[in-house]
Amino acid sequence: MKKQRILPEISKGLIKENPALRLMLGMCPALAVTTSAVNGLGMGLATMAALLGSNLVISLLRKIIPERVRIPAYITAIAGFVTIIQMVVRALSPGLDAALGIFLPLIVVNCIIFARAELFAAKNTPMLAIADAIGMGLGFTAVLLLMGIIRELLGAGTVFGLVVTANIIPPMIIMLLPPGGFFVYGILIAIANRLDRRPKSGRNAGGCGRCPQAGVCAAAKGKEGEAV
Repeated sequence: MKKQRILPEISKGLIKENPALRLMLGMCPALAVTTSAVNGLGMGLATMAALLGSNLVISLLRKIIPERVRIPAYITAIAGFVTIIQMVVRALSPGLDAALGIFLPLIVVNCIIFARAELFAAKNTPMLAIADAIGMGLGFTAVLLLMGIIRELLGAGTVFGLVVTANIIPPMIIMLLPPGGFFVYGILIAIANRLDRRPKSGRNAGGCGRCPQAGVCAAAKGKEGEAV
């Protein structure tokens, strides 16, 4: 049964519960660092690594951490992994570390990581916690990478630093500025909402059980029956 849950936990973070497009978490780095594909990919992978480590540790210690100190314990675990990740990035890619700037250490307070720790890792087994981290991390990384590619291509005419349209179409500098980030982000949210929308064959498609007004409708129908 647990093995059957792993794939759904991974896949849900891509579209259905994408942290950036559906849950609206991690918006600051999504808008701030995606001026290039490299920055978006680097930020996404760093967040995913921190999410993997913190989810695993919190899941392993979920029965040991006292309820009263769970939040400080979560923050301590997350901060430890973020510190390690920042040191690795600074050693292997100083340019990326400089480009990400303050947003790299701010992964500690990223809503995605804390939300998954509180809502999922603390209530599930390590295997499911890892699957959840992979799904959410991949979904977040994909969004940041896609935003970085679009903004870099339109704003500089390059992708990963390679010239694509810079010599053909004049770059739109606004795409590298905050308004361009909001525009691309909004378009991606609209696309994600459209992809997640289920086809409806009629007014009651999906059944009344999914409607929040099901109880009200049932009461109204009961009164109509009594009146008749």
